Amino acid sequence: MVNRRSFMAGIACAAVMRPLPSRAAAAMTYDEAVRATWAPLRAEGGVSEIVRYATLAANSHNTQPWRFTLGPRSIALAPDLSRRCPAVDPNDHHVFVSLGCAAENLTHAALALGLRPALRFEADTIMADFENASAEQSPLLAAIPHRQSTRAVYDGKPVTTDLLRELDRAGRGEGVAMLLVTDRKRMAAITDYVVEGNTTQMRDARFMAELKAWLRFSEREAVATMDGLFSRASGNPALPRWLAQPLLPFVFTERSENDKYRACIESSAGLAVFVAEHDDAARWVEVGRACQRVALQATALGLKYAFVNQPVEVPHLRRQLAAYLDLGSRLPDLVVRFGTGPELPKSLRRPVAQVIA
Repeated sequence: MVNRRSFMAGIACAAVMRPLPSRAAAAMTYDEAVRATWAPLRAEGGVSEIVRYATLAANSHNTQPWRFTLGPRSIALAPDLSRRCPAVDPNDHHVFVSLGCAAENLTHAALALGLRPALRFEADTIMADFENASAEQSPLLAAIPHRQSTRAVYDGKPVTTDLLRELDRAGRGEGVAMLLVTDRKRMAAITDYVVEGNTTQMRDARFMAELKAWLRFSEREAVATMDGLFSRASGNPALPRWLAQPLLPFVFTERSENDKYRACIESSAGLAVFVAEHDDAARWVEVGRACQRVALQATALGLKYAFVNQPVEVPHLRRQLAAYLDLGSRLPDLVVRFGTGPELPKSLRRPVAQVIA
């Protein structure tokens, strides 16, 4: 149980923290940064630990597009629009989904520290108001420091009906449905939408420039920023930028990426498509919460997952995929593949002090 005094002390401690100096960050090795980022929940850390665990959530391009404001008995979670990606996400759909993912982690971390959050969404901000409660630790909490989006080929083995049932339960949310697709013909049809979306994006100069801005080629780059898409976390070698950047056009090609996505989906046990009843920020937050629960449940069950969101990021394909899935007036929000796969190096997160407003 965390009482009001210790909660306030945690807020005071977090408020006086300062961003990690670049020289201190540069002195860390990548492995040291991973251990610091993904350390188990420390009860003595108070509210700072709740925020840290919230930042371990899935988010688009690992941009970490969030800001936390601490109140006497609350945390406000708002978008950091300086970290938005207007080429791939012009309406900030992924930003609010990312906030929802963080809010789900926040809920589990707060409960573990004896604080029950009541969440509400207003003025583009998620408000978490806390009341004291008995501490609760769930398998989803335990999964938080182990979860990762595993962008690799899986083993192709099917998932049992019991495990699918667990994923289905986790994917239910307020105004949100999740469709599980394990039929190989339907998976192949959705793969075609993924490949067409990837082709469209790779032919878009704005998209490619934005993507490259978030690539981190070496461990040193990743540690210096503590964000972005680190090459080894995607199963690629780490190289210095002076070498990797000139090589990129030769290895990161439309054909090679399309072949990779086909192989990755074919090796997966299934696909999960998240669908909200309304296409607005409030429902996007709920999509994020449902997706994060599924990601944590998958992790707890020993499964891996990865996003294949190209069909929802290209407007005409989003409508076509909706028609294929017979969604009526609804639109797909996220497409996720899942299965049994390898462990890859983890991505990093910025220190708590850098995300507190």
